[in-house]
Amino acid sequence: MAPDPYINRLLDSDLPCAAKPPLDARINTVLHARADNRGLELCSFPSRAVLKNEIHELIVTSEDAKPGSTVNRIAYLCFFEVLESGMLWQGDLLEINGKPYGYLAGYDFAHMPNHMNIVIQTRAPLQTGHELNLQPGDTLRFLFVKGKKDLWEK
Repeated sequence: MAPDPYINRLLDSDLPCAAKPPLDARINTVLHARADNRGLELCSFPSRAVLKNEIHELIVTSEDAKPGSTVNRIAYLCFFEVLESGMLWQGDLLEINGKPYGYLAGYDFAHMPNHMNIVIQTRAPLQTGHELNLQPGDTLRFLFVKGKKDLWEK
C-alpha cells in the first residue's frame, strides 16, 4: 500500500481541493446524548466521499479537532441522509437550516461499515440535536471554504 500522503506530508498543499459544489443532506434522526471522554479517533484524511442515500452521524465538539486528533468532549446532533453523492472536506462550513453552525473537523470510523461519524467543531455551547430543537427533515449543507476562515471572527 502507498504511504499516506497527509501523514507523510507528500503533497505540496495542505488544501489540495480547489473547488467543489455544496453537499446537501436531510436530518433523519435527532439525537440527545453527550460524552466527556468519547475517544473518537479522527482519521488522517481531510476528505471523504459520500453516496446518495447514505446515512451518517453528525457529532459536535468544542475541542480543537483536526484530522489525526482524538476528540473526547462531544454532543450528538443527528443522523442524516445524503441527498446527492459528493465530497466532504475538512474545513467545510456546516449550515443547519441555512444558518452557519461550525466547521467539519474530521471523520471517525468506529461504526463502519454501518455509518461514519462526522465531527463538527463549533465555539457555540455544546448542545445535542434535541437541545437545538432539530427535527427530522431539517436541512444540512456542507459548503467548501477555500483558505483560512473563522466563523467566529468579526
